[in-house]
Amino acid sequence: MKAGVEAVTAPGIQKRRGILRRMYRQRYLQVMALLGVAWMIVFNYVPMYGIVIAFKNYDIIGSIASAPWAGLEHFREFFEDENLGYVIKNTLGISLLRLLIGFPLPILFAILLNEMRSIRFQKSVQTISYLPYFLSWVILGGILTTWLADVGIINQLLMKLHLIQEPVSFLAEPKYFWGIAVTSSIWKELGWSAIIYLAAISGISPELYEAAKIDGAGRLQRIRNITLPSIAGTVSILFILAVSGILNSNFDQIMVLRNSLNESASSVIDIYIYQTGLQNARFSYSTAVSLVKSVIALVLLLISNSVTKRINNTSLF
Repeated sequence: MKAGVEAVTAPGIQKRRGILRRMYRQRYLQVMALLGVAWMIVFNYVPMYGIVIAFKNYDIIGSIASAPWAGLEHFREFFEDENLGYVIKNTLGISLLRLLIGFPLPILFAILLNEMRSIRFQKSVQTISYLPYFLSWVILGGILTTWLADVGIINQLLMKLHLIQEPVSFLAEPKYFWGIAVTSSIWKELGWSAIIYLAAISGISPELYEAAKIDGAGRLQRIRNITLPSIAGTVSILFILAVSGILNSNFDQIMVLRNSLNESASSVIDIYIYQTGLQNARFSYSTAVSLVKSVIALVLLLISNSVTKRINNTSLF
């Protein structure tokens, strides 16, 4: 009986010893990983305690624990706010346009880059396309403000082409703001976003393309039947993340481009949280709004994850 127990437990002991030996050999990598885990706990999980501020009347002078409970008062106030309508409209308008236009463009751009025959030209185009990504929105905002001014290059070009008769104050007209926000976002993110799809395309076996050529498949047929199905998993994962972040309107970009004249089109939920939380010092109220936003993002994540899992059996979890 004793020999049988030893025979059963011996493999488990050997397995644990093997794990310990492997961890010792990888001790430097384990330390680096533990530093990342510690950073995540300190900056991502510990601050989650502050969520309780949404259910309290928090004053910066006192502590969170001593603040009196307010229940759902701040949530009720948010849903009854008269500004809620146009804030949600602007947020969804900009985000949906960015999703519908900005999401497929990097896929198309990556495919076009992959189909280029000149490697030198391909690398040049790719480098130029993702250079704006490394510039902050403060710099890009200044460039756009100059370009879109009454005497800027955009107005001068449109007047030379006889598309307009007099300069247009683009950033002073609310009707142009959504288009400016979406276009400038695509300009900044297009090249960098395409890198992910180029990496996925590079993992496709060249033998598939060679076999398709032998069978007489043209370039568009190879793209439709080989390239797109092969990167469908990557597209699905990025689509899930894009849908879950649909309430994120890129605070830095909006903050740089907005002004008092286009406020009716540039007041998104992130700006609303900033104004109420920091400028008006309503910390509990802004926390409640942020919590509502996070809950909606979680719901959208679960829905998009379920949909993509049913369509092509690809999901985050």
